[in-house]
Amino acid sequence: MITQITESIKYVGCDDPNLDLFESQYALPDGMCYNSYVILDEQPAILDTIDQRCEAEWLSKVETALEGKTPAYLIVHHMEPDHSAGIKSLIEKYPDIKIVCSLAASKFLGQYNEGVDFTNRTKVVKEGETLSLGKYTLQFIAAPFVHWPEVLMTYVQEDQVLFSADGFGKFGVYDADADDWACEARRYYFNICGKYGAQVAKVLDKVSALPGVKAIAPLHGPVLEGEQLAESLRLYNIWAHYEVETPGVFIAYASIHGGTRKAAEKMREILLAKGCPKVAISDLTREDMAEAIEDAFRYGTLLCCASSYDADVFPPMHFFLHKLNMKAYQNRRIALLENGTWAPTAARAMKALIAPLKNITLLEPVVTIKSRMHQEDIANMEALADAILAE
Repeated sequence: MITQITESIKYVGCDDPNLDLFESQYALPDGMCYNSYVILDEQPAILDTIDQRCEAEWLSKVETALEGKTPAYLIVHHMEPDHSAGIKSLIEKYPDIKIVCSLAASKFLGQYNEGVDFTNRTKVVKEGETLSLGKYTLQFIAAPFVHWPEVLMTYVQEDQVLFSADGFGKFGVYDADADDWACEARRYYFNICGKYGAQVAKVLDKVSALPGVKAIAPLHGPVLEGEQLAESLRLYNIWAHYEVETPGVFIAYASIHGGTRKAAEKMREILLAKGCPKVAISDLTREDMAEAIEDAFRYGTLLCCASSYDADVFPPMHFFLHKLNMKAYQNRRIALLENGTWAPTAARAMKALIAPLKNITLLEPVVTIKSRMHQEDIANMEALADAILAE
């Protein structure tokens, strides 16, 4: 599939529907796409290459899209292998092509392409610099740590198209659920870029200063236009500033024998009965951890319910809180419910994992149940629900 984005901009990316894990950790029920683009002009440009899994298909698409012309430039927005694996093959096919990239990316080129001499074929560009292809002018935007240090974005001034690297990407193949961008874009953002909210916010400021953006072309997911473009910018501003997107509570539980699960489900029932607008719940032992991370960022309050384990906390909860720490979780309220048969330790362990997080309000009371939820525990659970809803 070669899709016309504008009169001279073509999509030459590839779907990888059989890929089951992105970055060897994120589940892909619908596979993944790797986006690449060609701009036809007096000096044609290719924007990013492809994952090695799709290299042959991509090279064929590029050749077709070029319509017999020889590309002058390869613009490298991001050096992660799913976007740069085709560089060596592209140079072999078009030996005069120039590589345009950031200074940081120029240092990575040799690390990923042993045996290729980049000395006289690399053009390093900086923030605000431009490159004329003839009719079209490329304006470069530095986007370090969105989500690697070398990231570059490109704005095509005449068509007002922004090539956004991994920003505004989503899981899934190119045309799957294009109208439901937010669902997989949210899971993608918080697990891939979530740590770098401050850097994303800086880039959003740069984007807002542009004379106009009619389309955003990311390295994963559909090209965003119209209402979908406006909604993606709205959500990115919320996500980058660690604001609450959806009022409500997310309950994450890690249960060994089912007792903690029943307590978590009871807390959901109590919260809804008391008028909580939304209560999402996830079993950390069985459900997608990436979705749990996404929901933790989406809602304003996180309720962690966990069993004690080896004088610590049950490992799925330990990993969940550790991952939140890695992703710079902040500006939220956290409530705790622990379970233990003889010496409950889960709450103490969870508090230690929560301590490094920024701008966290730890709610009281901490609820402790012994082995199973009992009738006498309900009053404490009701009190915790009242504290959660007292905003």
